[in-house]
Amino acid sequence: MSYFKVKELQKEHISPYNIKKFLFNMIQDEFGYGYVPEYHQDIQNLQSHYLDPGRNNFFMAINPETEEVIGTLGIRAYDKDFPLFEDLYNPQTTASIWRVFVDKRWRRNGVASTLVRQAEEFCRLKGYEQIYLHTHKTVEGSLDFWRFNGYQIIEDTENHLKTVHMEKKLQKITPICDADGILIF
Repeated sequence: MSYFKVKELQKEHISPYNIKKFLFNMIQDEFGYGYVPEYHQDIQNLQSHYLDPGRNNFFMAINPETEEVIGTLGIRAYDKDFPLFEDLYNPQTTASIWRVFVDKRWRRNGVASTLVRQAEEFCRLKGYEQIYLHTHKTVEGSLDFWRFNGYQIIEDTENHLKTVHMEKKLQKITPICDADGILIF
C-alpha cells in the first residue's frame, strides 16, 4: 500500500476528488468538530486561496487504484495576523503550510513526507525564504513529524488547542550549469 501519486490541485479536480469532503472528514476525525466559518474559509474557497494566487498551491496525494484523495497539503503566502509574529513574517518571504492531512490507512507510507518535500521545492522555486506552520500537540505524531522534517518550534502557546507555531528556513537552491552553460540543477 505504499504506492500513490501526487497532483497539484486544479479547478477541475475540486468536485471529482471531493476535496472539501475529504478535508472536513479529516478535521472531524482529528479535532472532533465540523465546519467553523472563521477557521475554514480556505476550504470553502479553495480556488481563491490556493489556485488563483500564483505563489500558492495545493497538493493532493491520490490512491491510483481508487482515485481517492489520501492526503493533502496547502501552501499560501503568509497571511495570518498573529500579533506575536507581526514583524517576523511577511507574504513576500514567508509561505505557510495548511491542511496537512493523511488518511489513517495511509499513514507511515511516506505520504506526508512526500507532500512536504514537494511543497518545500515549490516554495524555493517561488522565492520564499522560510515556511511557517502551526500544529497541535493533540494530533498524534504531528509535532514529532514536523521536527523530523527540520521545523523548529518558535512558540508553544500552551492554549486549550495545544497550538505550537513552527518554522523552517529554506536553503537556497544554487543552479548548476554544465560546460555549455545549460542549466542542469
